[in-house]
This record gives sequence, structure tokens and C-alpha cells, in this order.
Amino acid sequence: MSEQDDGTISTDGMSAPLANGEDTAPAAGLISQYVKDLSFENPNAPAIYQNQIAPAIDVQFNIASAQVGDDVYEIVLRIEVKAEAEGTVAFLVDLSYAGLFGLRNFPAEHLQPFLLAEAPRLIFPFARRVLADAIRDGGFPPLMLEPIDFGGAFMAQQESGDVMGTIGTA
Repeated sequence: MSEQDDGTISTDGMSAPLANGEDTAPAAGLISQYVKDLSFENPNAPAIYQNQIAPAIDVQFNIASAQVGDDVYEIVLRIEVKAEAEGTVAFLVDLSYAGLFGLRNFPAEHLQPFLLAEAPRLIFPFARRVLADAIRDGGFPPLMLEPIDFGGAFMAQQESGDVMGTIGTA
């Protein structure tokens, strides 16, 4: 142990917590998550249920972030699914699933990677369940989406020079 110039005692070369109890370590927490918008369309029912061909499924996703308070950010994961068989739409689903995250003492260079990669990764399993349930409730087998590499998508977006507040697929 050694006493440092500022009066704190160091046991391993690191300073002890600040005397006034101030916590300066970065912290992130999920405050809440919720369905912001959900739309399910089954435009060709009941005829579509007679179709024996499995529909082709197209999935698109987009991520948006917005600061909604001091150290509070809303992340919206939007997933759009279109299922089509022989040129006939089986179903369309549009889900916007959001999470509120509290971020304290976050370094500026880590903010965007957290908001556009880590936060969506945390809420994705819940959005996937809502999506699967909506499709099942519409009379179709539930769609279980494979995990999405949000970190890889974020890095690809950064490499392409697009530094906007959203990422998505084409």
C-alpha cells in the first residue's frame, strides 16, 4: 500500500474510489423495452392457405437511435418481413421494437457502437419472439429469425463511410 499525492491509498497501483463516493465508471442499463408499432397483414386470406408452395421470405431490418433524456437513449429495431408464394403475398409484418437504455459516463467514441450494435443485440431476442408470435397468430408457421450480427453490420456501415444514426439491410 502507498499513499498518493491526492491522499487516496493505492493497494495495487490503482486509486481507491473517490472520497465523495462519486462513481465515474461507464455504466449501461436497459430501462425498459416495448413494442412501438406492430402491423400484420394477411391480404390474400383465406385463399393463401390453399397454396402448397412454401413462400419466399424477405427480411429487412433497420436500427435508429435517439436521445430522449439526460443519459437516456431509445433504440428502435425495425423488422419488416414479406412472404410471397408464386407472386401472391402470403403475409407482411412490420415491427418496431424499442428499448430505453440508460448510459452514464460513456466515452463519446463508444456511444455509437453501443447504441447501434450492442443495444439492438440485447433487445433482438424479444423482438424475434413478438414477430414469431404475430406470424403464428396470423395462421402461418412461426418465423424464427437467425441471430443478426449487429456488430458486423455496424462495422460494415462504418467502413462504407456511412456514419448516420441508423443501420439496415438492402
